[in-house]
Amino acid sequence: MFDNLSVIVTGGGAGIGRAAGLKFAGQGARVVIADIDATGAESAVREIEAAGGVAVAVIGDLSDQQVVDRVVATAVEQFGGIDVLANVAGVMDAMTATADVTDAEWERVIRINLTAPFLLSRAVLPHMLAKGKGAIVNTASQAALRGSAAGTAYTVSKHGIVGLTKSLAVMYRAQGIRTNAVAPGATRTAITSGLTIEGHGPGALRPYMAGMGRVSEADEQAAAIVFLASDAASNINGVVLPVDNGWAAV
Repeated sequence: MFDNLSVIVTGGGAGIGRAAGLKFAGQGARVVIADIDATGAESAVREIEAAGGVAVAVIGDLSDQQVVDRVVATAVEQFGGIDVLANVAGVMDAMTATADVTDAEWERVIRINLTAPFLLSRAVLPHMLAKGKGAIVNTASQAALRGSAAGTAYTVSKHGIVGLTKSLAVMYRAQGIRTNAVAPGATRTAITSGLTIEGHGPGALRPYMAGMGRVSEADEQAAAIVFLASDAASNINGVVLPVDNGWAAV
């Protein structure tokens, strides 16, 4: 389905990103695994190569423009362009309520969850525009659809991802570029929140968590990402797809 296409997956060293990178490679894509964790990224590349796929790792902080430029240059130089960008990398907050959010928490969460996907999207667009086609898949969250699934910084960052997704979809649909997002519910990954259970944020959110349902596997989220990037979703653009076993319906 993705034979010889060039795909960038951020956060590809672990969790949903790693699962997505493996799925893209398993369907013929040549994959750039971008992650701040060198050990995880290089391990993902080895796993892809062991299965007969093609991948390369780029290590660094994706909110740094120089790292973004290196990711994009690697895809272009080694794989001939960029067909798909999957913005998966992200961090959780500590479920902190607004009055308790520190500058450091705010800046870290917004920088990684929102600024990095923006920088990457901006950087790949010229290459997709030159081809007259492309697909961007962002990772939102249940926190993008409600105010009761995370703390302030994370919730704001994921609402921002929805805005980025829809803006890209509207502005570039005539040029053949589709942008969609998945909105995962609770998923079994290595992401940690630094949650302090006694804080006001967790206390305020606890009554709303009962409808969350079962915890999904990273592969289930990755399957939705790969679908949205594929030609099977050729007329899907600007969608935020909950992958949450019905939590968004509760």
